[in-house]
Amino acid sequence: MFDYRGTWMLDNGMQKMWLAACVAGLLMWACGVGRADWPGFRGPRGDGHVVEDGAAVPLRWGEGQNVAWKTEIPHRGWSSPVVAAGKVWLTTATLEGHDFFVVAVDAASGRVIHNERLFHSDNPEPLGNPINCYASPTPVVEAGRVYVHFGSYGTACLDTTDYRTIWRREDIPCRHYRGPGSSPVLFEDQLILTMDGVDVQYVIALDKRTGETVWKTDRTADWDDLGADGLPFSEGDLRKAYSTPLIVEVGGGPLMITAGAKAAYGYNPRTGKELWKVNHTAFSGAAMPVFGHAMAFIVTGFGRTELWAVRVDGQGDVTDTHVVWRARKAVPRTPSPLLAGELLFMVADNGVLACLEARTGDEVWSQRLRGDFAASPIHADGRIYLCDQAGTTTVIRAARTFEVLAENKLESGFMASPAVADGALFLRTRTHLYRIEATR
Repeated sequence: MFDYRGTWMLDNGMQKMWLAACVAGLLMWACGVGRADWPGFRGPRGDGHVVEDGAAVPLRWGEGQNVAWKTEIPHRGWSSPVVAAGKVWLTTATLEGHDFFVVAVDAASGRVIHNERLFHSDNPEPLGNPINCYASPTPVVEAGRVYVHFGSYGTACLDTTDYRTIWRREDIPCRHYRGPGSSPVLFEDQLILTMDGVDVQYVIALDKRTGETVWKTDRTADWDDLGADGLPFSEGDLRKAYSTPLIVEVGGGPLMITAGAKAAYGYNPRTGKELWKVNHTAFSGAAMPVFGHAMAFIVTGFGRTELWAVRVDGQGDVTDTHVVWRARKAVPRTPSPLLAGELLFMVADNGVLACLEARTGDEVWSQRLRGDFAASPIHADGRIYLCDQAGTTTVIRAARTFEVLAENKLESGFMASPAVADGALFLRTRTHLYRIEATR
């Protein structure tokens, strides 16, 4: 809150400037600031939907078609691109995990305009996991600030104009064991991090202005029985998870939905208070929840991989009372599901694509796509874009009938999920960042 008494002591010219700034701010707020941007993992609402008005997202492309530019990104990173104010932000890290970088690319030209090492580790823990790397968490960006996160290796806030580091934290512990994966999310004045490791499991909120801890909430899963259904995983695997939280409004207040090992939770993101929990037996889940029809759609993870539809109006342990339906067929472990109206779409890691009735879980259709998948799909113009690990993006119609609209091939494969801004697709392959834009 500002002190209006002090403000009106300004001279007349300054008063006019202040009033103009306030009016501009109100107009920007009313019109939806940055709605043409892609500020974090899975976009403006965290659900994979492109919400630009009239955005003509390209349908077809290739190495010689509709590529506005192609820029090599150094080292290795699976973090998805985020876009704001004409800049694309990514993270990357050396293969061995000793050095961690933030990269900014000019959205119009593809020129790398900032590449800075933020953190160093003398003894990073070996990944032991081909699906992950040391720069998997996606940044989150807002007006004037970008927040980058490498799990326990470091978290930082940078000014997006002059690139100076505003604050950094290297004291948020978690043994990731197979690399970090959960992306940060912004809520009001907080940056929220998920730290589900083999040793500790918690969610923590930082003051986004200073980096200081606001609250910290430990997971309350029951670790007494860690049974892995006979799968060849260590006990450490059974405690960790990689999912990114989703914050929605329910009943006039905020709710943060987050999937951990052995349980999924609903929290009050302002305080970190646990509101409800559903228990399961899975672990290492990476898919981000989606929300609709008064239900959270949550992927449990490895082990007993299921998709649960959970009513979000409960209190305490709601495992026996609020799980509306469960599905096991074609459920992904890594890509997040996508809700489009009454239909829920999901692509499993092995390429089995399914369309379900969101309210009931009944299968509408299922098909097998070629390839393996790690990237989460996006929705634009009534289409769903699915990027596989071999570099093919299959575009289907978001409908009750399976219809492939296009198949587009790039030279390298996708681990990162797509971003959309100003009608252009920003696609990060294992080696390059592309701007895909229809020829006008």
